[in-house]
Amino acid sequence: MVKKAPSLFEQMPELPAGCSVPLLQALHIVTREARINQDSRRKLKQVAHLVRFIEPLIKDVVARRGDVTVVDHGAGKSYLGFVLYDWVLRALGVGHVEGIETRSELVARSQELALQFGFERMGFHAMTVQDALQQSAVNRPVDIVTALHACDTATDDALDFALQHDAQYVVVVPCCQAEAASVMRQNKALQLAKTPLSELWRHPLHTREMGSQVTNVLRCLRLEASGYQVTVTELVGWEHAMKNELIIAKRVGRGKLAAQQRLHDILETMGLQSLWPRFAPKGALPWDALKVSVPD
Repeated sequence: MVKKAPSLFEQMPELPAGCSVPLLQALHIVTREARINQDSRRKLKQVAHLVRFIEPLIKDVVARRGDVTVVDHGAGKSYLGFVLYDWVLRALGVGHVEGIETRSELVARSQELALQFGFERMGFHAMTVQDALQQSAVNRPVDIVTALHACDTATDDALDFALQHDAQYVVVVPCCQAEAASVMRQNKALQLAKTPLSELWRHPLHTREMGSQVTNVLRCLRLEASGYQVTVTELVGWEHAMKNELIIAKRVGRGKLAAQQRLHDILETMGLQSLWPRFAPKGALPWDALKVSVPD
């Protein structure tokens, strides 16, 4: 007796019952026979988990203002945007997804798919995040800013966009942070060079990992100093993704001056002063004004 092959929903129990299998096939996540390979399984699992984190944020915004706009930076093939629309926005009947991606061929393909599936509240823009900041590509209130595995400083560009638009929520999974490690190698964290902590960057691999960790700490402090409440957690199990840190931020009001001070002190202690323009929070005090500790 031939054993029946498991269905897609048996292969991926995290998929909602009403999700569009033809969409997943068009995105080349699922084969024509509704099968999924190991690489696609990891990719879809990451997107599915991220959607679960974002869905309640979308519903919160919709409950308060009746609409929502999600801007996805470094959208690539727009897996996240399409899945968000199919699994969440389609049922709500409101909400827009705007994808920002530099590769025009991927943008053109996403536009074709949105037309094919009738996702009329999706928009795609062939530009960098910096272009989007200068050109006001999204002509409506920006509620949620996402960036899934935006490499190196692209995550910081997404944070720039979120802060400029006073986004209610920021959801990012950073990837391949190299800038801080490069500066650390150049400066050798001069203030710590004569301490045992210098061992943290003696080996190149440790420098890279340390730079990645420091970068994400600075991003969290930047958000807190800009008026956000920040949560850091894992996106999925480490067996599914090496770049797995999920940063979720909610705008709550005035920024914390103490967070700005800590950000300043870490940059100075680690010899990363040149990165202040990158990580300076919204409405930041001048660098020299933060030489003296300030209370909460």
